[in-house]
Amino acid sequence: MEIVISKVVLLAIVLAPLAGAIVAGLLGRQVGRLGAQSATILGVAVSCALSGWVLWQLAGQGAAPFNENVYTWFQVGGFEVSIGFMVDKLTAMMMVVVTFVSLLVHVYSIGYMADDPGYQRFFSYISLFTFSMLALVMSNNFLQLFFGWEAVGVVSYLLIGFWFKRPTAVFANLKAFLVNRVGDFGMLLGIAAVALWFGTLDYATVFANAGPTIGDGQTYEVFEGHPWSIATIICVLLFIGAMGKSAQVPLHVWLPDSLEGPTPISALIHAATMVTAGIFMVARMSPLFELSEFALQFILFIGATTAFFTGLIGIVQNDIKRVVAYSTLSQLGYMTVALGVSAYSAAVFHLMTHAFFKALLFLGASSVIIAMHHEQDMRRMGGLRKYMPITFVTMVVGTLALVAPPFFRGFYSKDTIIAAAKFGAEGKGWVGTYGYWAVLLGAFVTSFYSFRLLYMTFFGKERFRDAPAQGHGHDDGHGHPAHEPKESPWVVTLPLVLLAIPSIAIGFFTAGPMLFGTTWSGSGEVLPFFLGAIDVLPEHDTLARIADELWHGPVAFALHGFLTPAFWLTAAGFVLATVMYVWRPGLADRARRVFALPVKVLEKKYWADDFWIGGLAGGSLELGKASRAVDSRLIDGLFVNGTARLVGLASGVLRRLQSGRLHDYAFAMILGLIVLLAVLIHYWT
Repeated sequence: MEIVISKVVLLAIVLAPLAGAIVAGLLGRQVGRLGAQSATILGVAVSCALSGWVLWQLAGQGAAPFNENVYTWFQVGGFEVSIGFMVDKLTAMMMVVVTFVSLLVHVYSIGYMADDPGYQRFFSYISLFTFSMLALVMSNNFLQLFFGWEAVGVVSYLLIGFWFKRPTAVFANLKAFLVNRVGDFGMLLGIAAVALWFGTLDYATVFANAGPTIGDGQTYEVFEGHPWSIATIICVLLFIGAMGKSAQVPLHVWLPDSLEGPTPISALIHAATMVTAGIFMVARMSPLFELSEFALQFILFIGATTAFFTGLIGIVQNDIKRVVAYSTLSQLGYMTVALGVSAYSAAVFHLMTHAFFKALLFLGASSVIIAMHHEQDMRRMGGLRKYMPITFVTMVVGTLALVAPPFFRGFYSKDTIIAAAKFGAEGKGWVGTYGYWAVLLGAFVTSFYSFRLLYMTFFGKERFRDAPAQGHGHDDGHGHPAHEPKESPWVVTLPLVLLAIPSIAIGFFTAGPMLFGTTWSGSGEVLPFFLGAIDVLPEHDTLARIADELWHGPVAFALHGFLTPAFWLTAAGFVLATVMYVWRPGLADRARRVFALPVKVLEKKYWADDFWIGGLAGGSLELGKASRAVDSRLIDGLFVNGTARLVGLASGVLRRLQSGRLHDYAFAMILGLIVLLAVLIHYWT
């Protein structure tokens, strides 16, 4: 008997966080802090438990994927859009990641936001954020996807600017909102193109007809005489939307500034919700992207650039949260590279592994910030491991998961992406070669800035004792006296421990089934985990080559990892960071002086902010001022008001000719007759 997933269960999953958000947001004063946190945590907990059950039904019990409409949203002529769900293994995996990380962030926020006057509002926002992301990933059509897409953007605007009395927070949320509007414009055009050529926005219908409708080299003349592939037009436009949400170069500038919001929000945005939306969307649209080689190469180039060059910026950051933020940018680049070489399963697998250890790193950094009375500069930390043993151990686990030595969780996804980039480089020319070297060298960069953060925060001299001379004083300025840093309360450390557990070795058990189609049951049947959810053309199937040539089980794959260039580059990053920040701390300052120019370039973030803020935004402002001057002086001043003044002047002259006296008119007639006779005599003689 076929197992069927209940529509009621899916409605409960998506609506439970919304109900909690409504209670905390609209009834926050009535229910108080306890009621707000209880309603939102209960809603997300219900959603998480049911999401886990759905994943178990699909992956463990062989339930059929769910794809049904709940109700008709609107109908215009023969064009109909419904609200519905498409829940397969890809969706279920995303549901579990989103709700589990969100649940731990909710619990963590009880301690972090304890003294904040906007407590109920905060819990309402993060629960609404969870609802928006679930609506996005569970949708079965493009328009519902876009609704969730925009809802995530709106709530992120509210969360980044949560402390709205801070000018920096207001600037950051506007920056995030406006940069994402650039990407969303491309996304909206892509959806319009789908509606134009397919006549529907339903996923299943579009995917089933993708080949006959836009494949086989079918083109459209965007400009006369220049035919473009229809598949390329649609896929590039959709990916521009992903570039905004998943912070890919050059639409990446909003993500580091999103740290202006409370740190739990940073964990939620960077780990499991907003930035993963673009990766999920491209994986979901794999039947379309497989039809455009140009779109795949474009994705590969953007991802490789993001993975390497944004990672380099993390090397020179001193704010503990910003180091983790630039790490997020780099890891998103890795996922995008995997998409560009058609290793969609590797991209979403890295998305899953990254969600856990990145949330762990952000919440661990937040625990340090709490202990340091909201000090975030790593140069004023050091030696904290003896004061914060739980935070220290969990941060070590998160660092190792990010750096990804063999057997750790991140290893199976990161090394698979590097291998896929190597195999996928064949046939993609210089873009393929560039992509492979970018992710390979990125292993060294990731290792260096990760251990740099660990050493500057938890090892070496206790620099916070010297902070009074630097204006800090280890006193938060709110009446709390200076004291030794201490471990965070259990509501902070418990989520750290719960995130650290899956960050250690869960990749060991899940890499085979999710990446290479091997099974736990031993029945002998080998099927791709995402069969039916992700489509890859045989000539693009890089993961199949990895399965044939490299995958002989998790142990053999990890042992082989010790022989790869990625491992030795990772080890080199670890050794260099250890020498510079533990054995010879003075080397770091000397290196900054020797490499002053590259350091300046990295500190300026390649002048990307100057380009966007001073260039595009500032240029648009100047263009607006010039337009206003043209409007007021030329159009209004000359054409409108000038015409009125000319009419007034002419009428004034004509008024003087109309005196009302008979002899004036007689004189004018005689004078006119004389002139007329003079002209006639001139031409007749």
